[in-house]
Amino acid sequence: MKNTNEYFRMFIGLAQHCCDAAQSLHNTLKNFDPKRVPEMLQHMHAIEHSADVDKHALMKKLAREFIPPIEREDIVSLSQEIDNVTDAIEEVIIRLYMYNIQEIRSDAIAMSAVIVKSCDELLRGMKEFENFRKSDILLTVIVEINRLEEVGDKLQTEAIRKLYTGSRDPVKVMAWTSIFEGLEACCDAAEHAANIIESIMMKNS
Repeated sequence: MKNTNEYFRMFIGLAQHCCDAAQSLHNTLKNFDPKRVPEMLQHMHAIEHSADVDKHALMKKLAREFIPPIEREDIVSLSQEIDNVTDAIEEVIIRLYMYNIQEIRSDAIAMSAVIVKSCDELLRGMKEFENFRKSDILLTVIVEINRLEEVGDKLQTEAIRKLYTGSRDPVKVMAWTSIFEGLEACCDAAEHAANIIESIMMKNS
């Protein structure tokens, strides 16, 4: 039982890294200072590195485990999808740095707020995941993450429309199109993690 509980604690830890990354991104965009982007990139990389270390620890534990609490491939898939969320968030900061962005569009802040909510829901789901065979909360989390992904899609569509309508600078259009796509990819990654949770629930119902 102790070993079983440890898996679920490790999933919670991976989801917490997502939340830390999402909040860091949101704060960076809300209080944007282009001179601090390299510093924020280092901070984000530290979060991503910690997430990788924890994921590798989970994989090492799984390799030694005789009977894990759920199927091995489900543990691998879920841990990878949660880690992908953190990676996707880091990628947004990387693009801000690569394109030498000097000011932030309000649409990006709105999208990062959705990412924060998605990650908060993912963490809520992981805290409940130990009870996945009989949890109503998990179903609510899955539905909400899917809803937030749709919100992110709509925000991206409108943001890119405004970008192409209002700007005549092709470099700026190219850079911000890439950034908006990166922000939406964060919502997609959270949805993919939610889909794995739903798949595990269905297989074990």
